[in-house]
Amino acid sequence: MNPGQVDGTTLAEEVQQAGIKPARAAIVGGIGLLSWLLTSAPVGLTDQAWQLFIVFITTIALVITGAMPIFVAAIAALAVSVLSRTLTPQQAFSGFSNGILLLIASAFLFARAFIKSGLGTRIAYWVISKLGRTTLGLGYSMVATDLLIAPAFPSNTARSGVLFPITQSLALGSGSSPDAATRKKTGAFLMMMSMAGLSISSSLWMTAMAANPVGAEMAQEVGVEISFGSWFLAASLPALLAFALVPYLLFRTFTPEIVHTPEAPAKAREHLRNMGPCSTQEWIMGSAFLGLVGLWSVSKELEIDAAALAFAGLFVVMISGIFTVRDLKKEGGTLEVFFWFGILYTLSTQLGELGFMSYLGEQVSGLVEGYSWTVVYVVLLTSYVFLHYFFVSQTAHMLALFPVYLQVGVNAGVDPALLAYLLLFATNFFACITPQGSSANVIFAASGYLTTGEIYKYGGMVTLANLLVFGIVGPLWIMAML
Repeated sequence: MNPGQVDGTTLAEEVQQAGIKPARAAIVGGIGLLSWLLTSAPVGLTDQAWQLFIVFITTIALVITGAMPIFVAAIAALAVSVLSRTLTPQQAFSGFSNGILLLIASAFLFARAFIKSGLGTRIAYWVISKLGRTTLGLGYSMVATDLLIAPAFPSNTARSGVLFPITQSLALGSGSSPDAATRKKTGAFLMMMSMAGLSISSSLWMTAMAANPVGAEMAQEVGVEISFGSWFLAASLPALLAFALVPYLLFRTFTPEIVHTPEAPAKAREHLRNMGPCSTQEWIMGSAFLGLVGLWSVSKELEIDAAALAFAGLFVVMISGIFTVRDLKKEGGTLEVFFWFGILYTLSTQLGELGFMSYLGEQVSGLVEGYSWTVVYVVLLTSYVFLHYFFVSQTAHMLALFPVYLQVGVNAGVDPALLAYLLLFATNFFACITPQGSSANVIFAASGYLTTGEIYKYGGMVTLANLLVFGIVGPLWIMAML
């Protein structure tokens, strides 16, 4: 073996296989290092907050430019943050104790059991037999399903755990696997569509995302009363327009390789006949699935932790032999997701605690001072949406910026109810702007069907489409109806 070789593979080949592009990484990392060494914190920010921002934005740049996979870039960010003493070890590792991470990991494994049991395949064939003449029809059916179940789920992350196994089954049932050769047949489109659908459904219902009721309560500080009914009424028209537009837009720009499948319904019915009646494992899996969905839907009222419920469901399918320890050992991707999301979640949270997010809000406030209310409305809504590139949590984003933006708008003459509704809708419809923009995205981003670059590209496009629909139609509808 030659020097610099590992198991017959050169170091350069190993780096390439890891998805690292050294030249790009050197350029982006060099810019980050120079920013660290040559710039100082703006007035109003501590050096610690500014340095952490440089680490965070450099990490995102490494991912967007394709210099490094998100997992590698996140690990580098964690190491730099601690070794440079920007964060203490306790601060840097705090995100890994968050229940959201455990919910994502357990829901991901539960979805694998859903597929292995055969129930996912059966449901996929049934859906294809009814709506499978086109891939676009499948996309609309997934979003419609999400819209209907959303009001019963106070967690969009929990809903992603419900939708993912069905979406994955549909992809596999049409011959689309997470490998490079077949992922774009249907799987990539359906995974991206499911992420986009979650951003719309969470906007439509006040109970569809945990932060929504909290934001409604915050709005009372400026005299805006938001109820379940008034939220639905205000969101109904823009959300339904987004439902009509976004799947078609995504279909036209991220077109799956398999578009028309006129023979698919007949083949699906044949497969269902060949599968015969449901097996014992399918009945157990179905019961566990329905029980988990039902408990998730009332978890807030019963004060039951959603992650603990997911682990209980995982225990049931493991004790039943549907998902084994041997299967668990094959799920290295779950551990990868747990790490990169936990790191980025921590960095985003620490930026908020160090005052960086509130500083951004104050800067925007200064920029719009003295302008007409319409200009202020456009600037506030647009900047609120695109600042989500710096956040890993919708709830953290809302808690950091919503009160500041709402008060700035009210002071500038924007109607309080109008701005409150639009900012709260935006807290949901911008969710797929990045892979880490919502914990609900992670399970789809880790499916193997989508690249990080595709999620940034098409997630940004979906977010822009939602912004235009909600931002233009929303005010006209809200002022007419409320």
